[in-house]
Amino acid sequence: MSSSESERPEETNPESADFHSLQLLQTRPEKRVADSISNDLLLPERAESLKTKCPPASDALSVVGVDMRKEVNAAHHYTGEYMTDVLVVRRGQQFIIDVSFNRPATPQDDFQLEFLIGEVQESLVVVNFGNHSGAVWAGQIVEARETVVSLGVTASSRAIVGLYRMYVAVAMGNGMQRTEKDPNTNFYLLFNPWNPDDDVFYPDDAGRSEYVLNSTGLIYMGTSDQVTERGWVYGQFEEGILDACIYIMDACRMPIHNRGDVVKMVRTASALINSQDDNGVLIGNWSDDFSMGTPPTTWTGSASILQKYHTSGAPVSFAQCWVYAGVLNTFLRCLGIPSRIITNFNSAHDNTGNLKTELIFKPDGTPDRHNTQDSIWNFHCWNEAFMKRVDLPQKYSGWQVVDATPQETNDGYFRCGPAPVIAIRDGELCHPFDCGFVFAEVNSDLIHMKSDKYGNMTPFKVDTTYVGKLIYTKSLSGWGPEDITGTYKHPEGSLADQQTMALAEQYGCSRDNSDFPASKLSIQISAQGYVGDPLRVSVTFYNQSETMKSVKVHMEISPTYYTGVVASDPLKVEDFSIKVFELSPQEYVSQLDSNSSLEVTVTGQTDDVEVSEVKTITLKLPPLNITLSGQPQVNRDMYVMVSFTNTMGFPLTGAKLAMEGAGLLETQVYNYRTIPPMSQISRKVGFKPTKPGLQTLLVVLDCDNLPDVNATTARSKSNFNISFTAR
Repeated sequence: MSSSESERPEETNPESADFHSLQLLQTRPEKRVADSISNDLLLPERAESLKTKCPPASDALSVVGVDMRKEVNAAHHYTGEYMTDVLVVRRGQQFIIDVSFNRPATPQDDFQLEFLIGEVQESLVVVNFGNHSGAVWAGQIVEARETVVSLGVTASSRAIVGLYRMYVAVAMGNGMQRTEKDPNTNFYLLFNPWNPDDDVFYPDDAGRSEYVLNSTGLIYMGTSDQVTERGWVYGQFEEGILDACIYIMDACRMPIHNRGDVVKMVRTASALINSQDDNGVLIGNWSDDFSMGTPPTTWTGSASILQKYHTSGAPVSFAQCWVYAGVLNTFLRCLGIPSRIITNFNSAHDNTGNLKTELIFKPDGTPDRHNTQDSIWNFHCWNEAFMKRVDLPQKYSGWQVVDATPQETNDGYFRCGPAPVIAIRDGELCHPFDCGFVFAEVNSDLIHMKSDKYGNMTPFKVDTTYVGKLIYTKSLSGWGPEDITGTYKHPEGSLADQQTMALAEQYGCSRDNSDFPASKLSIQISAQGYVGDPLRVSVTFYNQSETMKSVKVHMEISPTYYTGVVASDPLKVEDFSIKVFELSPQEYVSQLDSNSSLEVTVTGQTDDVEVSEVKTITLKLPPLNITLSGQPQVNRDMYVMVSFTNTMGFPLTGAKLAMEGAGLLETQVYNYRTIPPMSQISRKVGFKPTKPGLQTLLVVLDCDNLPDVNATTARSKSNFNISFTAR
């Protein structure tokens, strides 16, 4: 079976040019290709012809050694950063192998290279040299120097991605003599974003540098009004990570023949990273009990998660959306697929598949938490992968949404994507995969409903701009955000936006098209403060009518998780006429969990007008300070000093200080039982940089009773300046 056959079984062609050469290894279909391949698998007519060409047995050609030319090949294939003793190359691009024989090879000698993944015969590929050609993988004799022959091999640009074994086979009078299995001649074959013939080709160096080679990134969190960030160490080149990524596919039984198809790869990967239905990598937990695992806020990167999964074979605890996105990003970049993490602020989770997210109020104007079923996440993280969609018209190639967070099942699995971003922008939701679900996440209408005493609900306000308010990713050339909202949505209210929404309705997305006249009474909510300080909330009513209005005002402040789940018991309930009031730290701090915020809901009623407004507040956190010392040079001692002062009037409990840096420092975690008020903790850690260039160190402080505090510091080789941002 040829490489092309293994990738596309439906296109098998017995008359193809390489069919004869591959049959040499398949005359015994009942025997699997094992560690040592049989030496007598030649077709009878082929063996007979070789007998006349082979030199006498005393002068028979035999293999003395094989050099995979790791350093040279890695430089040409942009794989030098992988921390592995095994060669790593990319498909569709030639790599060189030196084969040493017992004597100089002659034109009459007949030899070939044979490649396969594990013991899977359908992955078998034979590369011929000299008189035999036409194989899907190209072979070329690059140079012959006495007894050493340099062989150039170019894998098909659609070849299966994975860990290959290699054998050198020499034709003898009675068959083929093959080299023994040797781990030193194994090699990884990856996707190739540098090759225009590969479906993951990315068109410029800056994009490949960021979306394939960058091992550290930023993930945006918070709210659309108060965006925060945290660093994440992808660590795709760290020791054992490439092995772990291959193991994930094996453990979850991803078919070998699908591993060369990027569309199938990323769709399967979105299911493999969560453990819902296939024993995948991560277990999700959105409760406040993480006693049986690691809190999601404590992770600093993907490497320790993937290493733990590879070692134990069991799903790792625990994850939330940004952890799923971080690990999936590592998986994709490690295999050579350009990818990035996206944050959608005010992300609708629409269980019914329509474009209506309903916020329900009781007859007296107070929020009805019990009957409000839909949720809007303050933020939700997913991934984009860059690829050619060979299954769709050309316009749908490019960035595709892929989401590993288990929300809804698709075709029986918790997975989402790849969904073309351009199809989402234009409302063309008939294309695979899961475009309708993603479209609702960024385009749902927020509908304010009021119920009467009989349970009948009537809409009184529709906000078409609240959901998908802002969509961020890390910028291509720096350590700041890039606003990519325009790639998902046309400007709100524009003609293109109206056409998009109309088309989406044709594909089954229902909306509430009620027409409400613009209200002349509106509400503005503002708040500010640090965690541990009094929280000042200002509520202002604007009356644009010509008559004075007497307004009955109701306000509730409740803890809310980033997934939009609001606590059943509010912290504060007020019926008031004043505009400013304070919430003491004692009233709210104990109710805050990691990534929780405060939701302020205000309703106002007059004789003829009803208004409401909702605002989510993310409080500022105390700073985490980082200083670096030592010589910023490869293999020289450096030190990081991390300090934190608890400026709040209450002790912090169960504190964990974690730090990690790709090429700098493996994950380190230090535990502190209690950090008393106004006391300081500090930790000095030594490390040695292992590679040149810009390196990033991530530090996180996570406590049981305080949302996570994190800081990032970057070092530039060119000027040795040290800069950092703290959140």
